[in-house]
Amino acid sequence: MRLADVTRSDVLAAVQEFDKLGRDAFLDKYGFGTARTYFLEVNGRQYDSKAIMGYAHGVRQGEFLRSGDFTGGEASVVHHLRRLGFVTRAHRNPPWTWDEVVLACALVRDNGWRWLTPNDPRVVELSELLQLYTAHPMEERGPDFRNPNGVARKTADIATQHPNYTGKPTNGGRYDPEVLMAFLDRPAEMEQQAIAIRQAIRDESAGPAEVADVDLDGLSADEGRVLQRLHLRRERDPKLRRKVIEAYKRRHAVVACEACGFDFQKRYGDRGADYIECHHRTPLHVSGPTRTRPEDLMLLCSNCHRMIHRSSPWLTPEELISLIERHRPD
Repeated sequence: MRLADVTRSDVLAAVQEFDKLGRDAFLDKYGFGTARTYFLEVNGRQYDSKAIMGYAHGVRQGEFLRSGDFTGGEASVVHHLRRLGFVTRAHRNPPWTWDEVVLACALVRDNGWRWLTPNDPRVVELSELLQLYTAHPMEERGPDFRNPNGVARKTADIATQHPNYTGKPTNGGRYDPEVLMAFLDRPAEMEQQAIAIRQAIRDESAGPAEVADVDLDGLSADEGRVLQRLHLRRERDPKLRRKVIEAYKRRHAVVACEACGFDFQKRYGDRGADYIECHHRTPLHVSGPTRTRPEDLMLLCSNCHRMIHRSSPWLTPEELISLIERHRPD
């Protein structure tokens, strides 16, 4: 019973059988309940993904699987459907990210720490903005993803966490109380962050797709926040990196880490010539998504760059240099 043996034509045959029998009859005949989260989408129509895969297995293998014969979900059925080039849709929306909660909390603050209604123009505008947010792939969004009702509900989750609220708090998400306290403790900083996130979402939605980051992949800093993704993408812009290196070489004899002094060419010979990484002197979540100039970046070796980005909050260049000095061998 290997789902990996199912082919694309097998799935299309299952879709054809589904259409011929109708949903209720198909599910009843082949022993499946209705899907609750993931659906296969073909030609604008949606199909219960696990039931389709169970039937598809029998088209070529001769053994139609029933619901209890295998597990569904993203790691099994959805994975194989996507591997075959199909589109799947989630009817359960992904959790709210830090960025999204910051924007919703800004609305609550502007409304006197009271929640907003779905027909409020500010809620409608934020709903439209969050549709542009690229952290959530389209296939993971439900049909009501961040609609005005959902945005209004999030403002209630935040408002009922306020220290002055006397009623029973609603069941919100992991970032709701954390973001609320940040707004209460550091209002100016969080206002700037909300403005920067709004602009970054619009910039990101209009810009090129993000490329893989071979140097910083997997760092805790790259956790989905739009300003951090924009920050790292600009740091690895090859044209900008070349300009930074050229400017540094005009002032110094060698290209070396500005924090610890490591010289790749000295260590690795010609293979290390002009190799170095770049880092924003002022992170975008502080400066906002401005146009990055060569003088906004500093040259760092791979180790120092990773140490700055290892956890939030990121170290400043001055903090990193101080850390190196404190632990430098005598």
